[in-house]
Amino acid sequence: MNAAPPAQTTAGPAAGSSSQPYPMASLYVGDLHPDVTEAMLFEKFSSAGPVLSIRVCRDMITRRSLGYAYVNFQQPSDAERALDTMNFDTIKGRPCRIMWSQRDPSLRKSGVGNVFIKNLDKGIDNKALYDTFSAFGNILSCKIVTDENGSKGYGFVHFETEEAAKIAIDKVNGMLLNDKKVFVGRFMSRKERMEQMGDKVKKFTNVYVKNLSDEVTDKQFMEMFVKYGPVVSAKVMTADDGKGKGFGFVSFETAEAAEECVNDMNGSETLGRKLYVGRAQKKAERQAELRDRFERLKLERINRYQGVNLYVKNLDDNIDDERLRKEFSQYGNITSAKVMREEGGGASKGFGFVCFSAPEEATKAVTEMNGRIIVSKPLYVALAQRKEDRKAHLAAQYMQKMSGIRITPGANYPMIQSGSYYIPTMQQQPRSYYGQIPQARPRWTTPTQPRFNTPAGQQIRQQASSRPITGQPSAAQPRMANQAAAPPRPQIQQVAPRPSYKYAATSRTNAAPAQPAAAAPQQAVVVAGQEPLTAPMLASAPPAEQKQMLGERLFPMIADMHPELAGKITGMLLEIDNAELLHMLESRESLKAKVDEAVVVLQAHQAKEAASGKPAAAAN
Repeated sequence: MNAAPPAQTTAGPAAGSSSQPYPMASLYVGDLHPDVTEAMLFEKFSSAGPVLSIRVCRDMITRRSLGYAYVNFQQPSDAERALDTMNFDTIKGRPCRIMWSQRDPSLRKSGVGNVFIKNLDKGIDNKALYDTFSAFGNILSCKIVTDENGSKGYGFVHFETEEAAKIAIDKVNGMLLNDKKVFVGRFMSRKERMEQMGDKVKKFTNVYVKNLSDEVTDKQFMEMFVKYGPVVSAKVMTADDGKGKGFGFVSFETAEAAEECVNDMNGSETLGRKLYVGRAQKKAERQAELRDRFERLKLERINRYQGVNLYVKNLDDNIDDERLRKEFSQYGNITSAKVMREEGGGASKGFGFVCFSAPEEATKAVTEMNGRIIVSKPLYVALAQRKEDRKAHLAAQYMQKMSGIRITPGANYPMIQSGSYYIPTMQQQPRSYYGQIPQARPRWTTPTQPRFNTPAGQQIRQQASSRPITGQPSAAQPRMANQAAAPPRPQIQQVAPRPSYKYAATSRTNAAPAQPAAAAPQQAVVVAGQEPLTAPMLASAPPAEQKQMLGERLFPMIADMHPELAGKITGMLLEIDNAELLHMLESRESLKAKVDEAVVVLQAHQAKEAASGKPAAAAN
């Protein structure tokens, strides 16, 4: 049985190291339901004391929860209270596991104080295991290993001290828990176990035989192997109807007999069939061996095609393998060219691969062919990447964009930095805060960059020469210019508890005094959680950022109509001209009409996929 340390082991305030100059007030919360959000955790843990920040850890690309989170309190005493009173409480039907957060993995990897328990009853859960072992000392972490069927019958308890772990081993090892005798011992890594076993791991007495004829009986099976030494048992595995499954097991008295049998019989023919004879393995061991073999083959394949395999997308539907090879053949010797198609050789998927014999040829092809129009579409050509490398690259891009996150000055919503969920200081009530939780964004969005107020005179000049989004000129612009030097008047921005959309007369500078609505210099589209969008603001932004700015304001409006399809619909609408998108932001009716059209297209696509027997892509 493969033992592994708990997913997260932690140290509390009492165990703080000398390098930690302040008391720890951070908790690790594990075993969370995938749907648990920061808001739920805030509501749960804020009863223990003021919460500084909460972060649910998520996959960098899919943004799905990884099942654990970190909760940071202002005071260590509040964190300790939450640990004592809320550990194993149920959140969305699952008991959560709470520990002190320990960022330094050296404590976990050292194995000091870590205890392994096996042969546990299936009815024993994390809480029962914690209650059993807490009598021997302070527990840093406690976990039963589970799968889709429940407990796997073993677990780990990590004590704060090695002395507590030794006492637990002495007292509990060999005792009955739920009428089952348990084994309790010091945790050992796989490497340590293999070293301890030494040559024993190479010795075996149980032999696995496959590719047997269906007609072979247990008696015939025994006679095949008895010549190698005393056989304890020989069994051909059969189905319910008594017919052989084609494999069986032979158990010898001595390891020498088993080894001789494997060396002699493996690859031999019996009743016209070539047999496989080898050491019998546990399922987990066999899977690990196959996994290692697959990884080695994959690495060999990657190294072989490194720098010579090209990924080509945006292919016209009429391009086939032969045409793809022909277009790229002028740059060198092509070993393979393949257009990817739907199952059964159906329609083209719009991308393919071209493999050259030398990296120099591939580099030349990328330089010459990327962006070239073939038939009617410009190609995208780049070196092919593994899925893992591509995910890492996208994650790095995402983190780079996240590092430049922007917040509108004066806006009353939480800031997200590096994936964290920051709770405002105690001047705000928790209930009013929840209304400001940002909605999940589709994959195409990134948080906006900070925009700083420009000098009043410059801003007013821009506004005076700009056309408002609605197309109505403002009579108040000369007055605004004359009053630009007036002292600023504080502006109060109220944010509703849920996203709302209105058109408000706003100015992007605080230098000018507030004017009546009829005298506003410019009309702007205001979406809760976003800074007002004006025509000059959009025109001054780079083309790539213009779509971003429009998408960030379209997404919450579309999410009100179709929450599940908001990401896909927003991406579809962003293909439209910017002027039309501005009109949709101004006119709810126009937006709704376009959204309804997009929904019809998506439904038709899903129906087509369903008819072809392939599941339709899930909405983001």
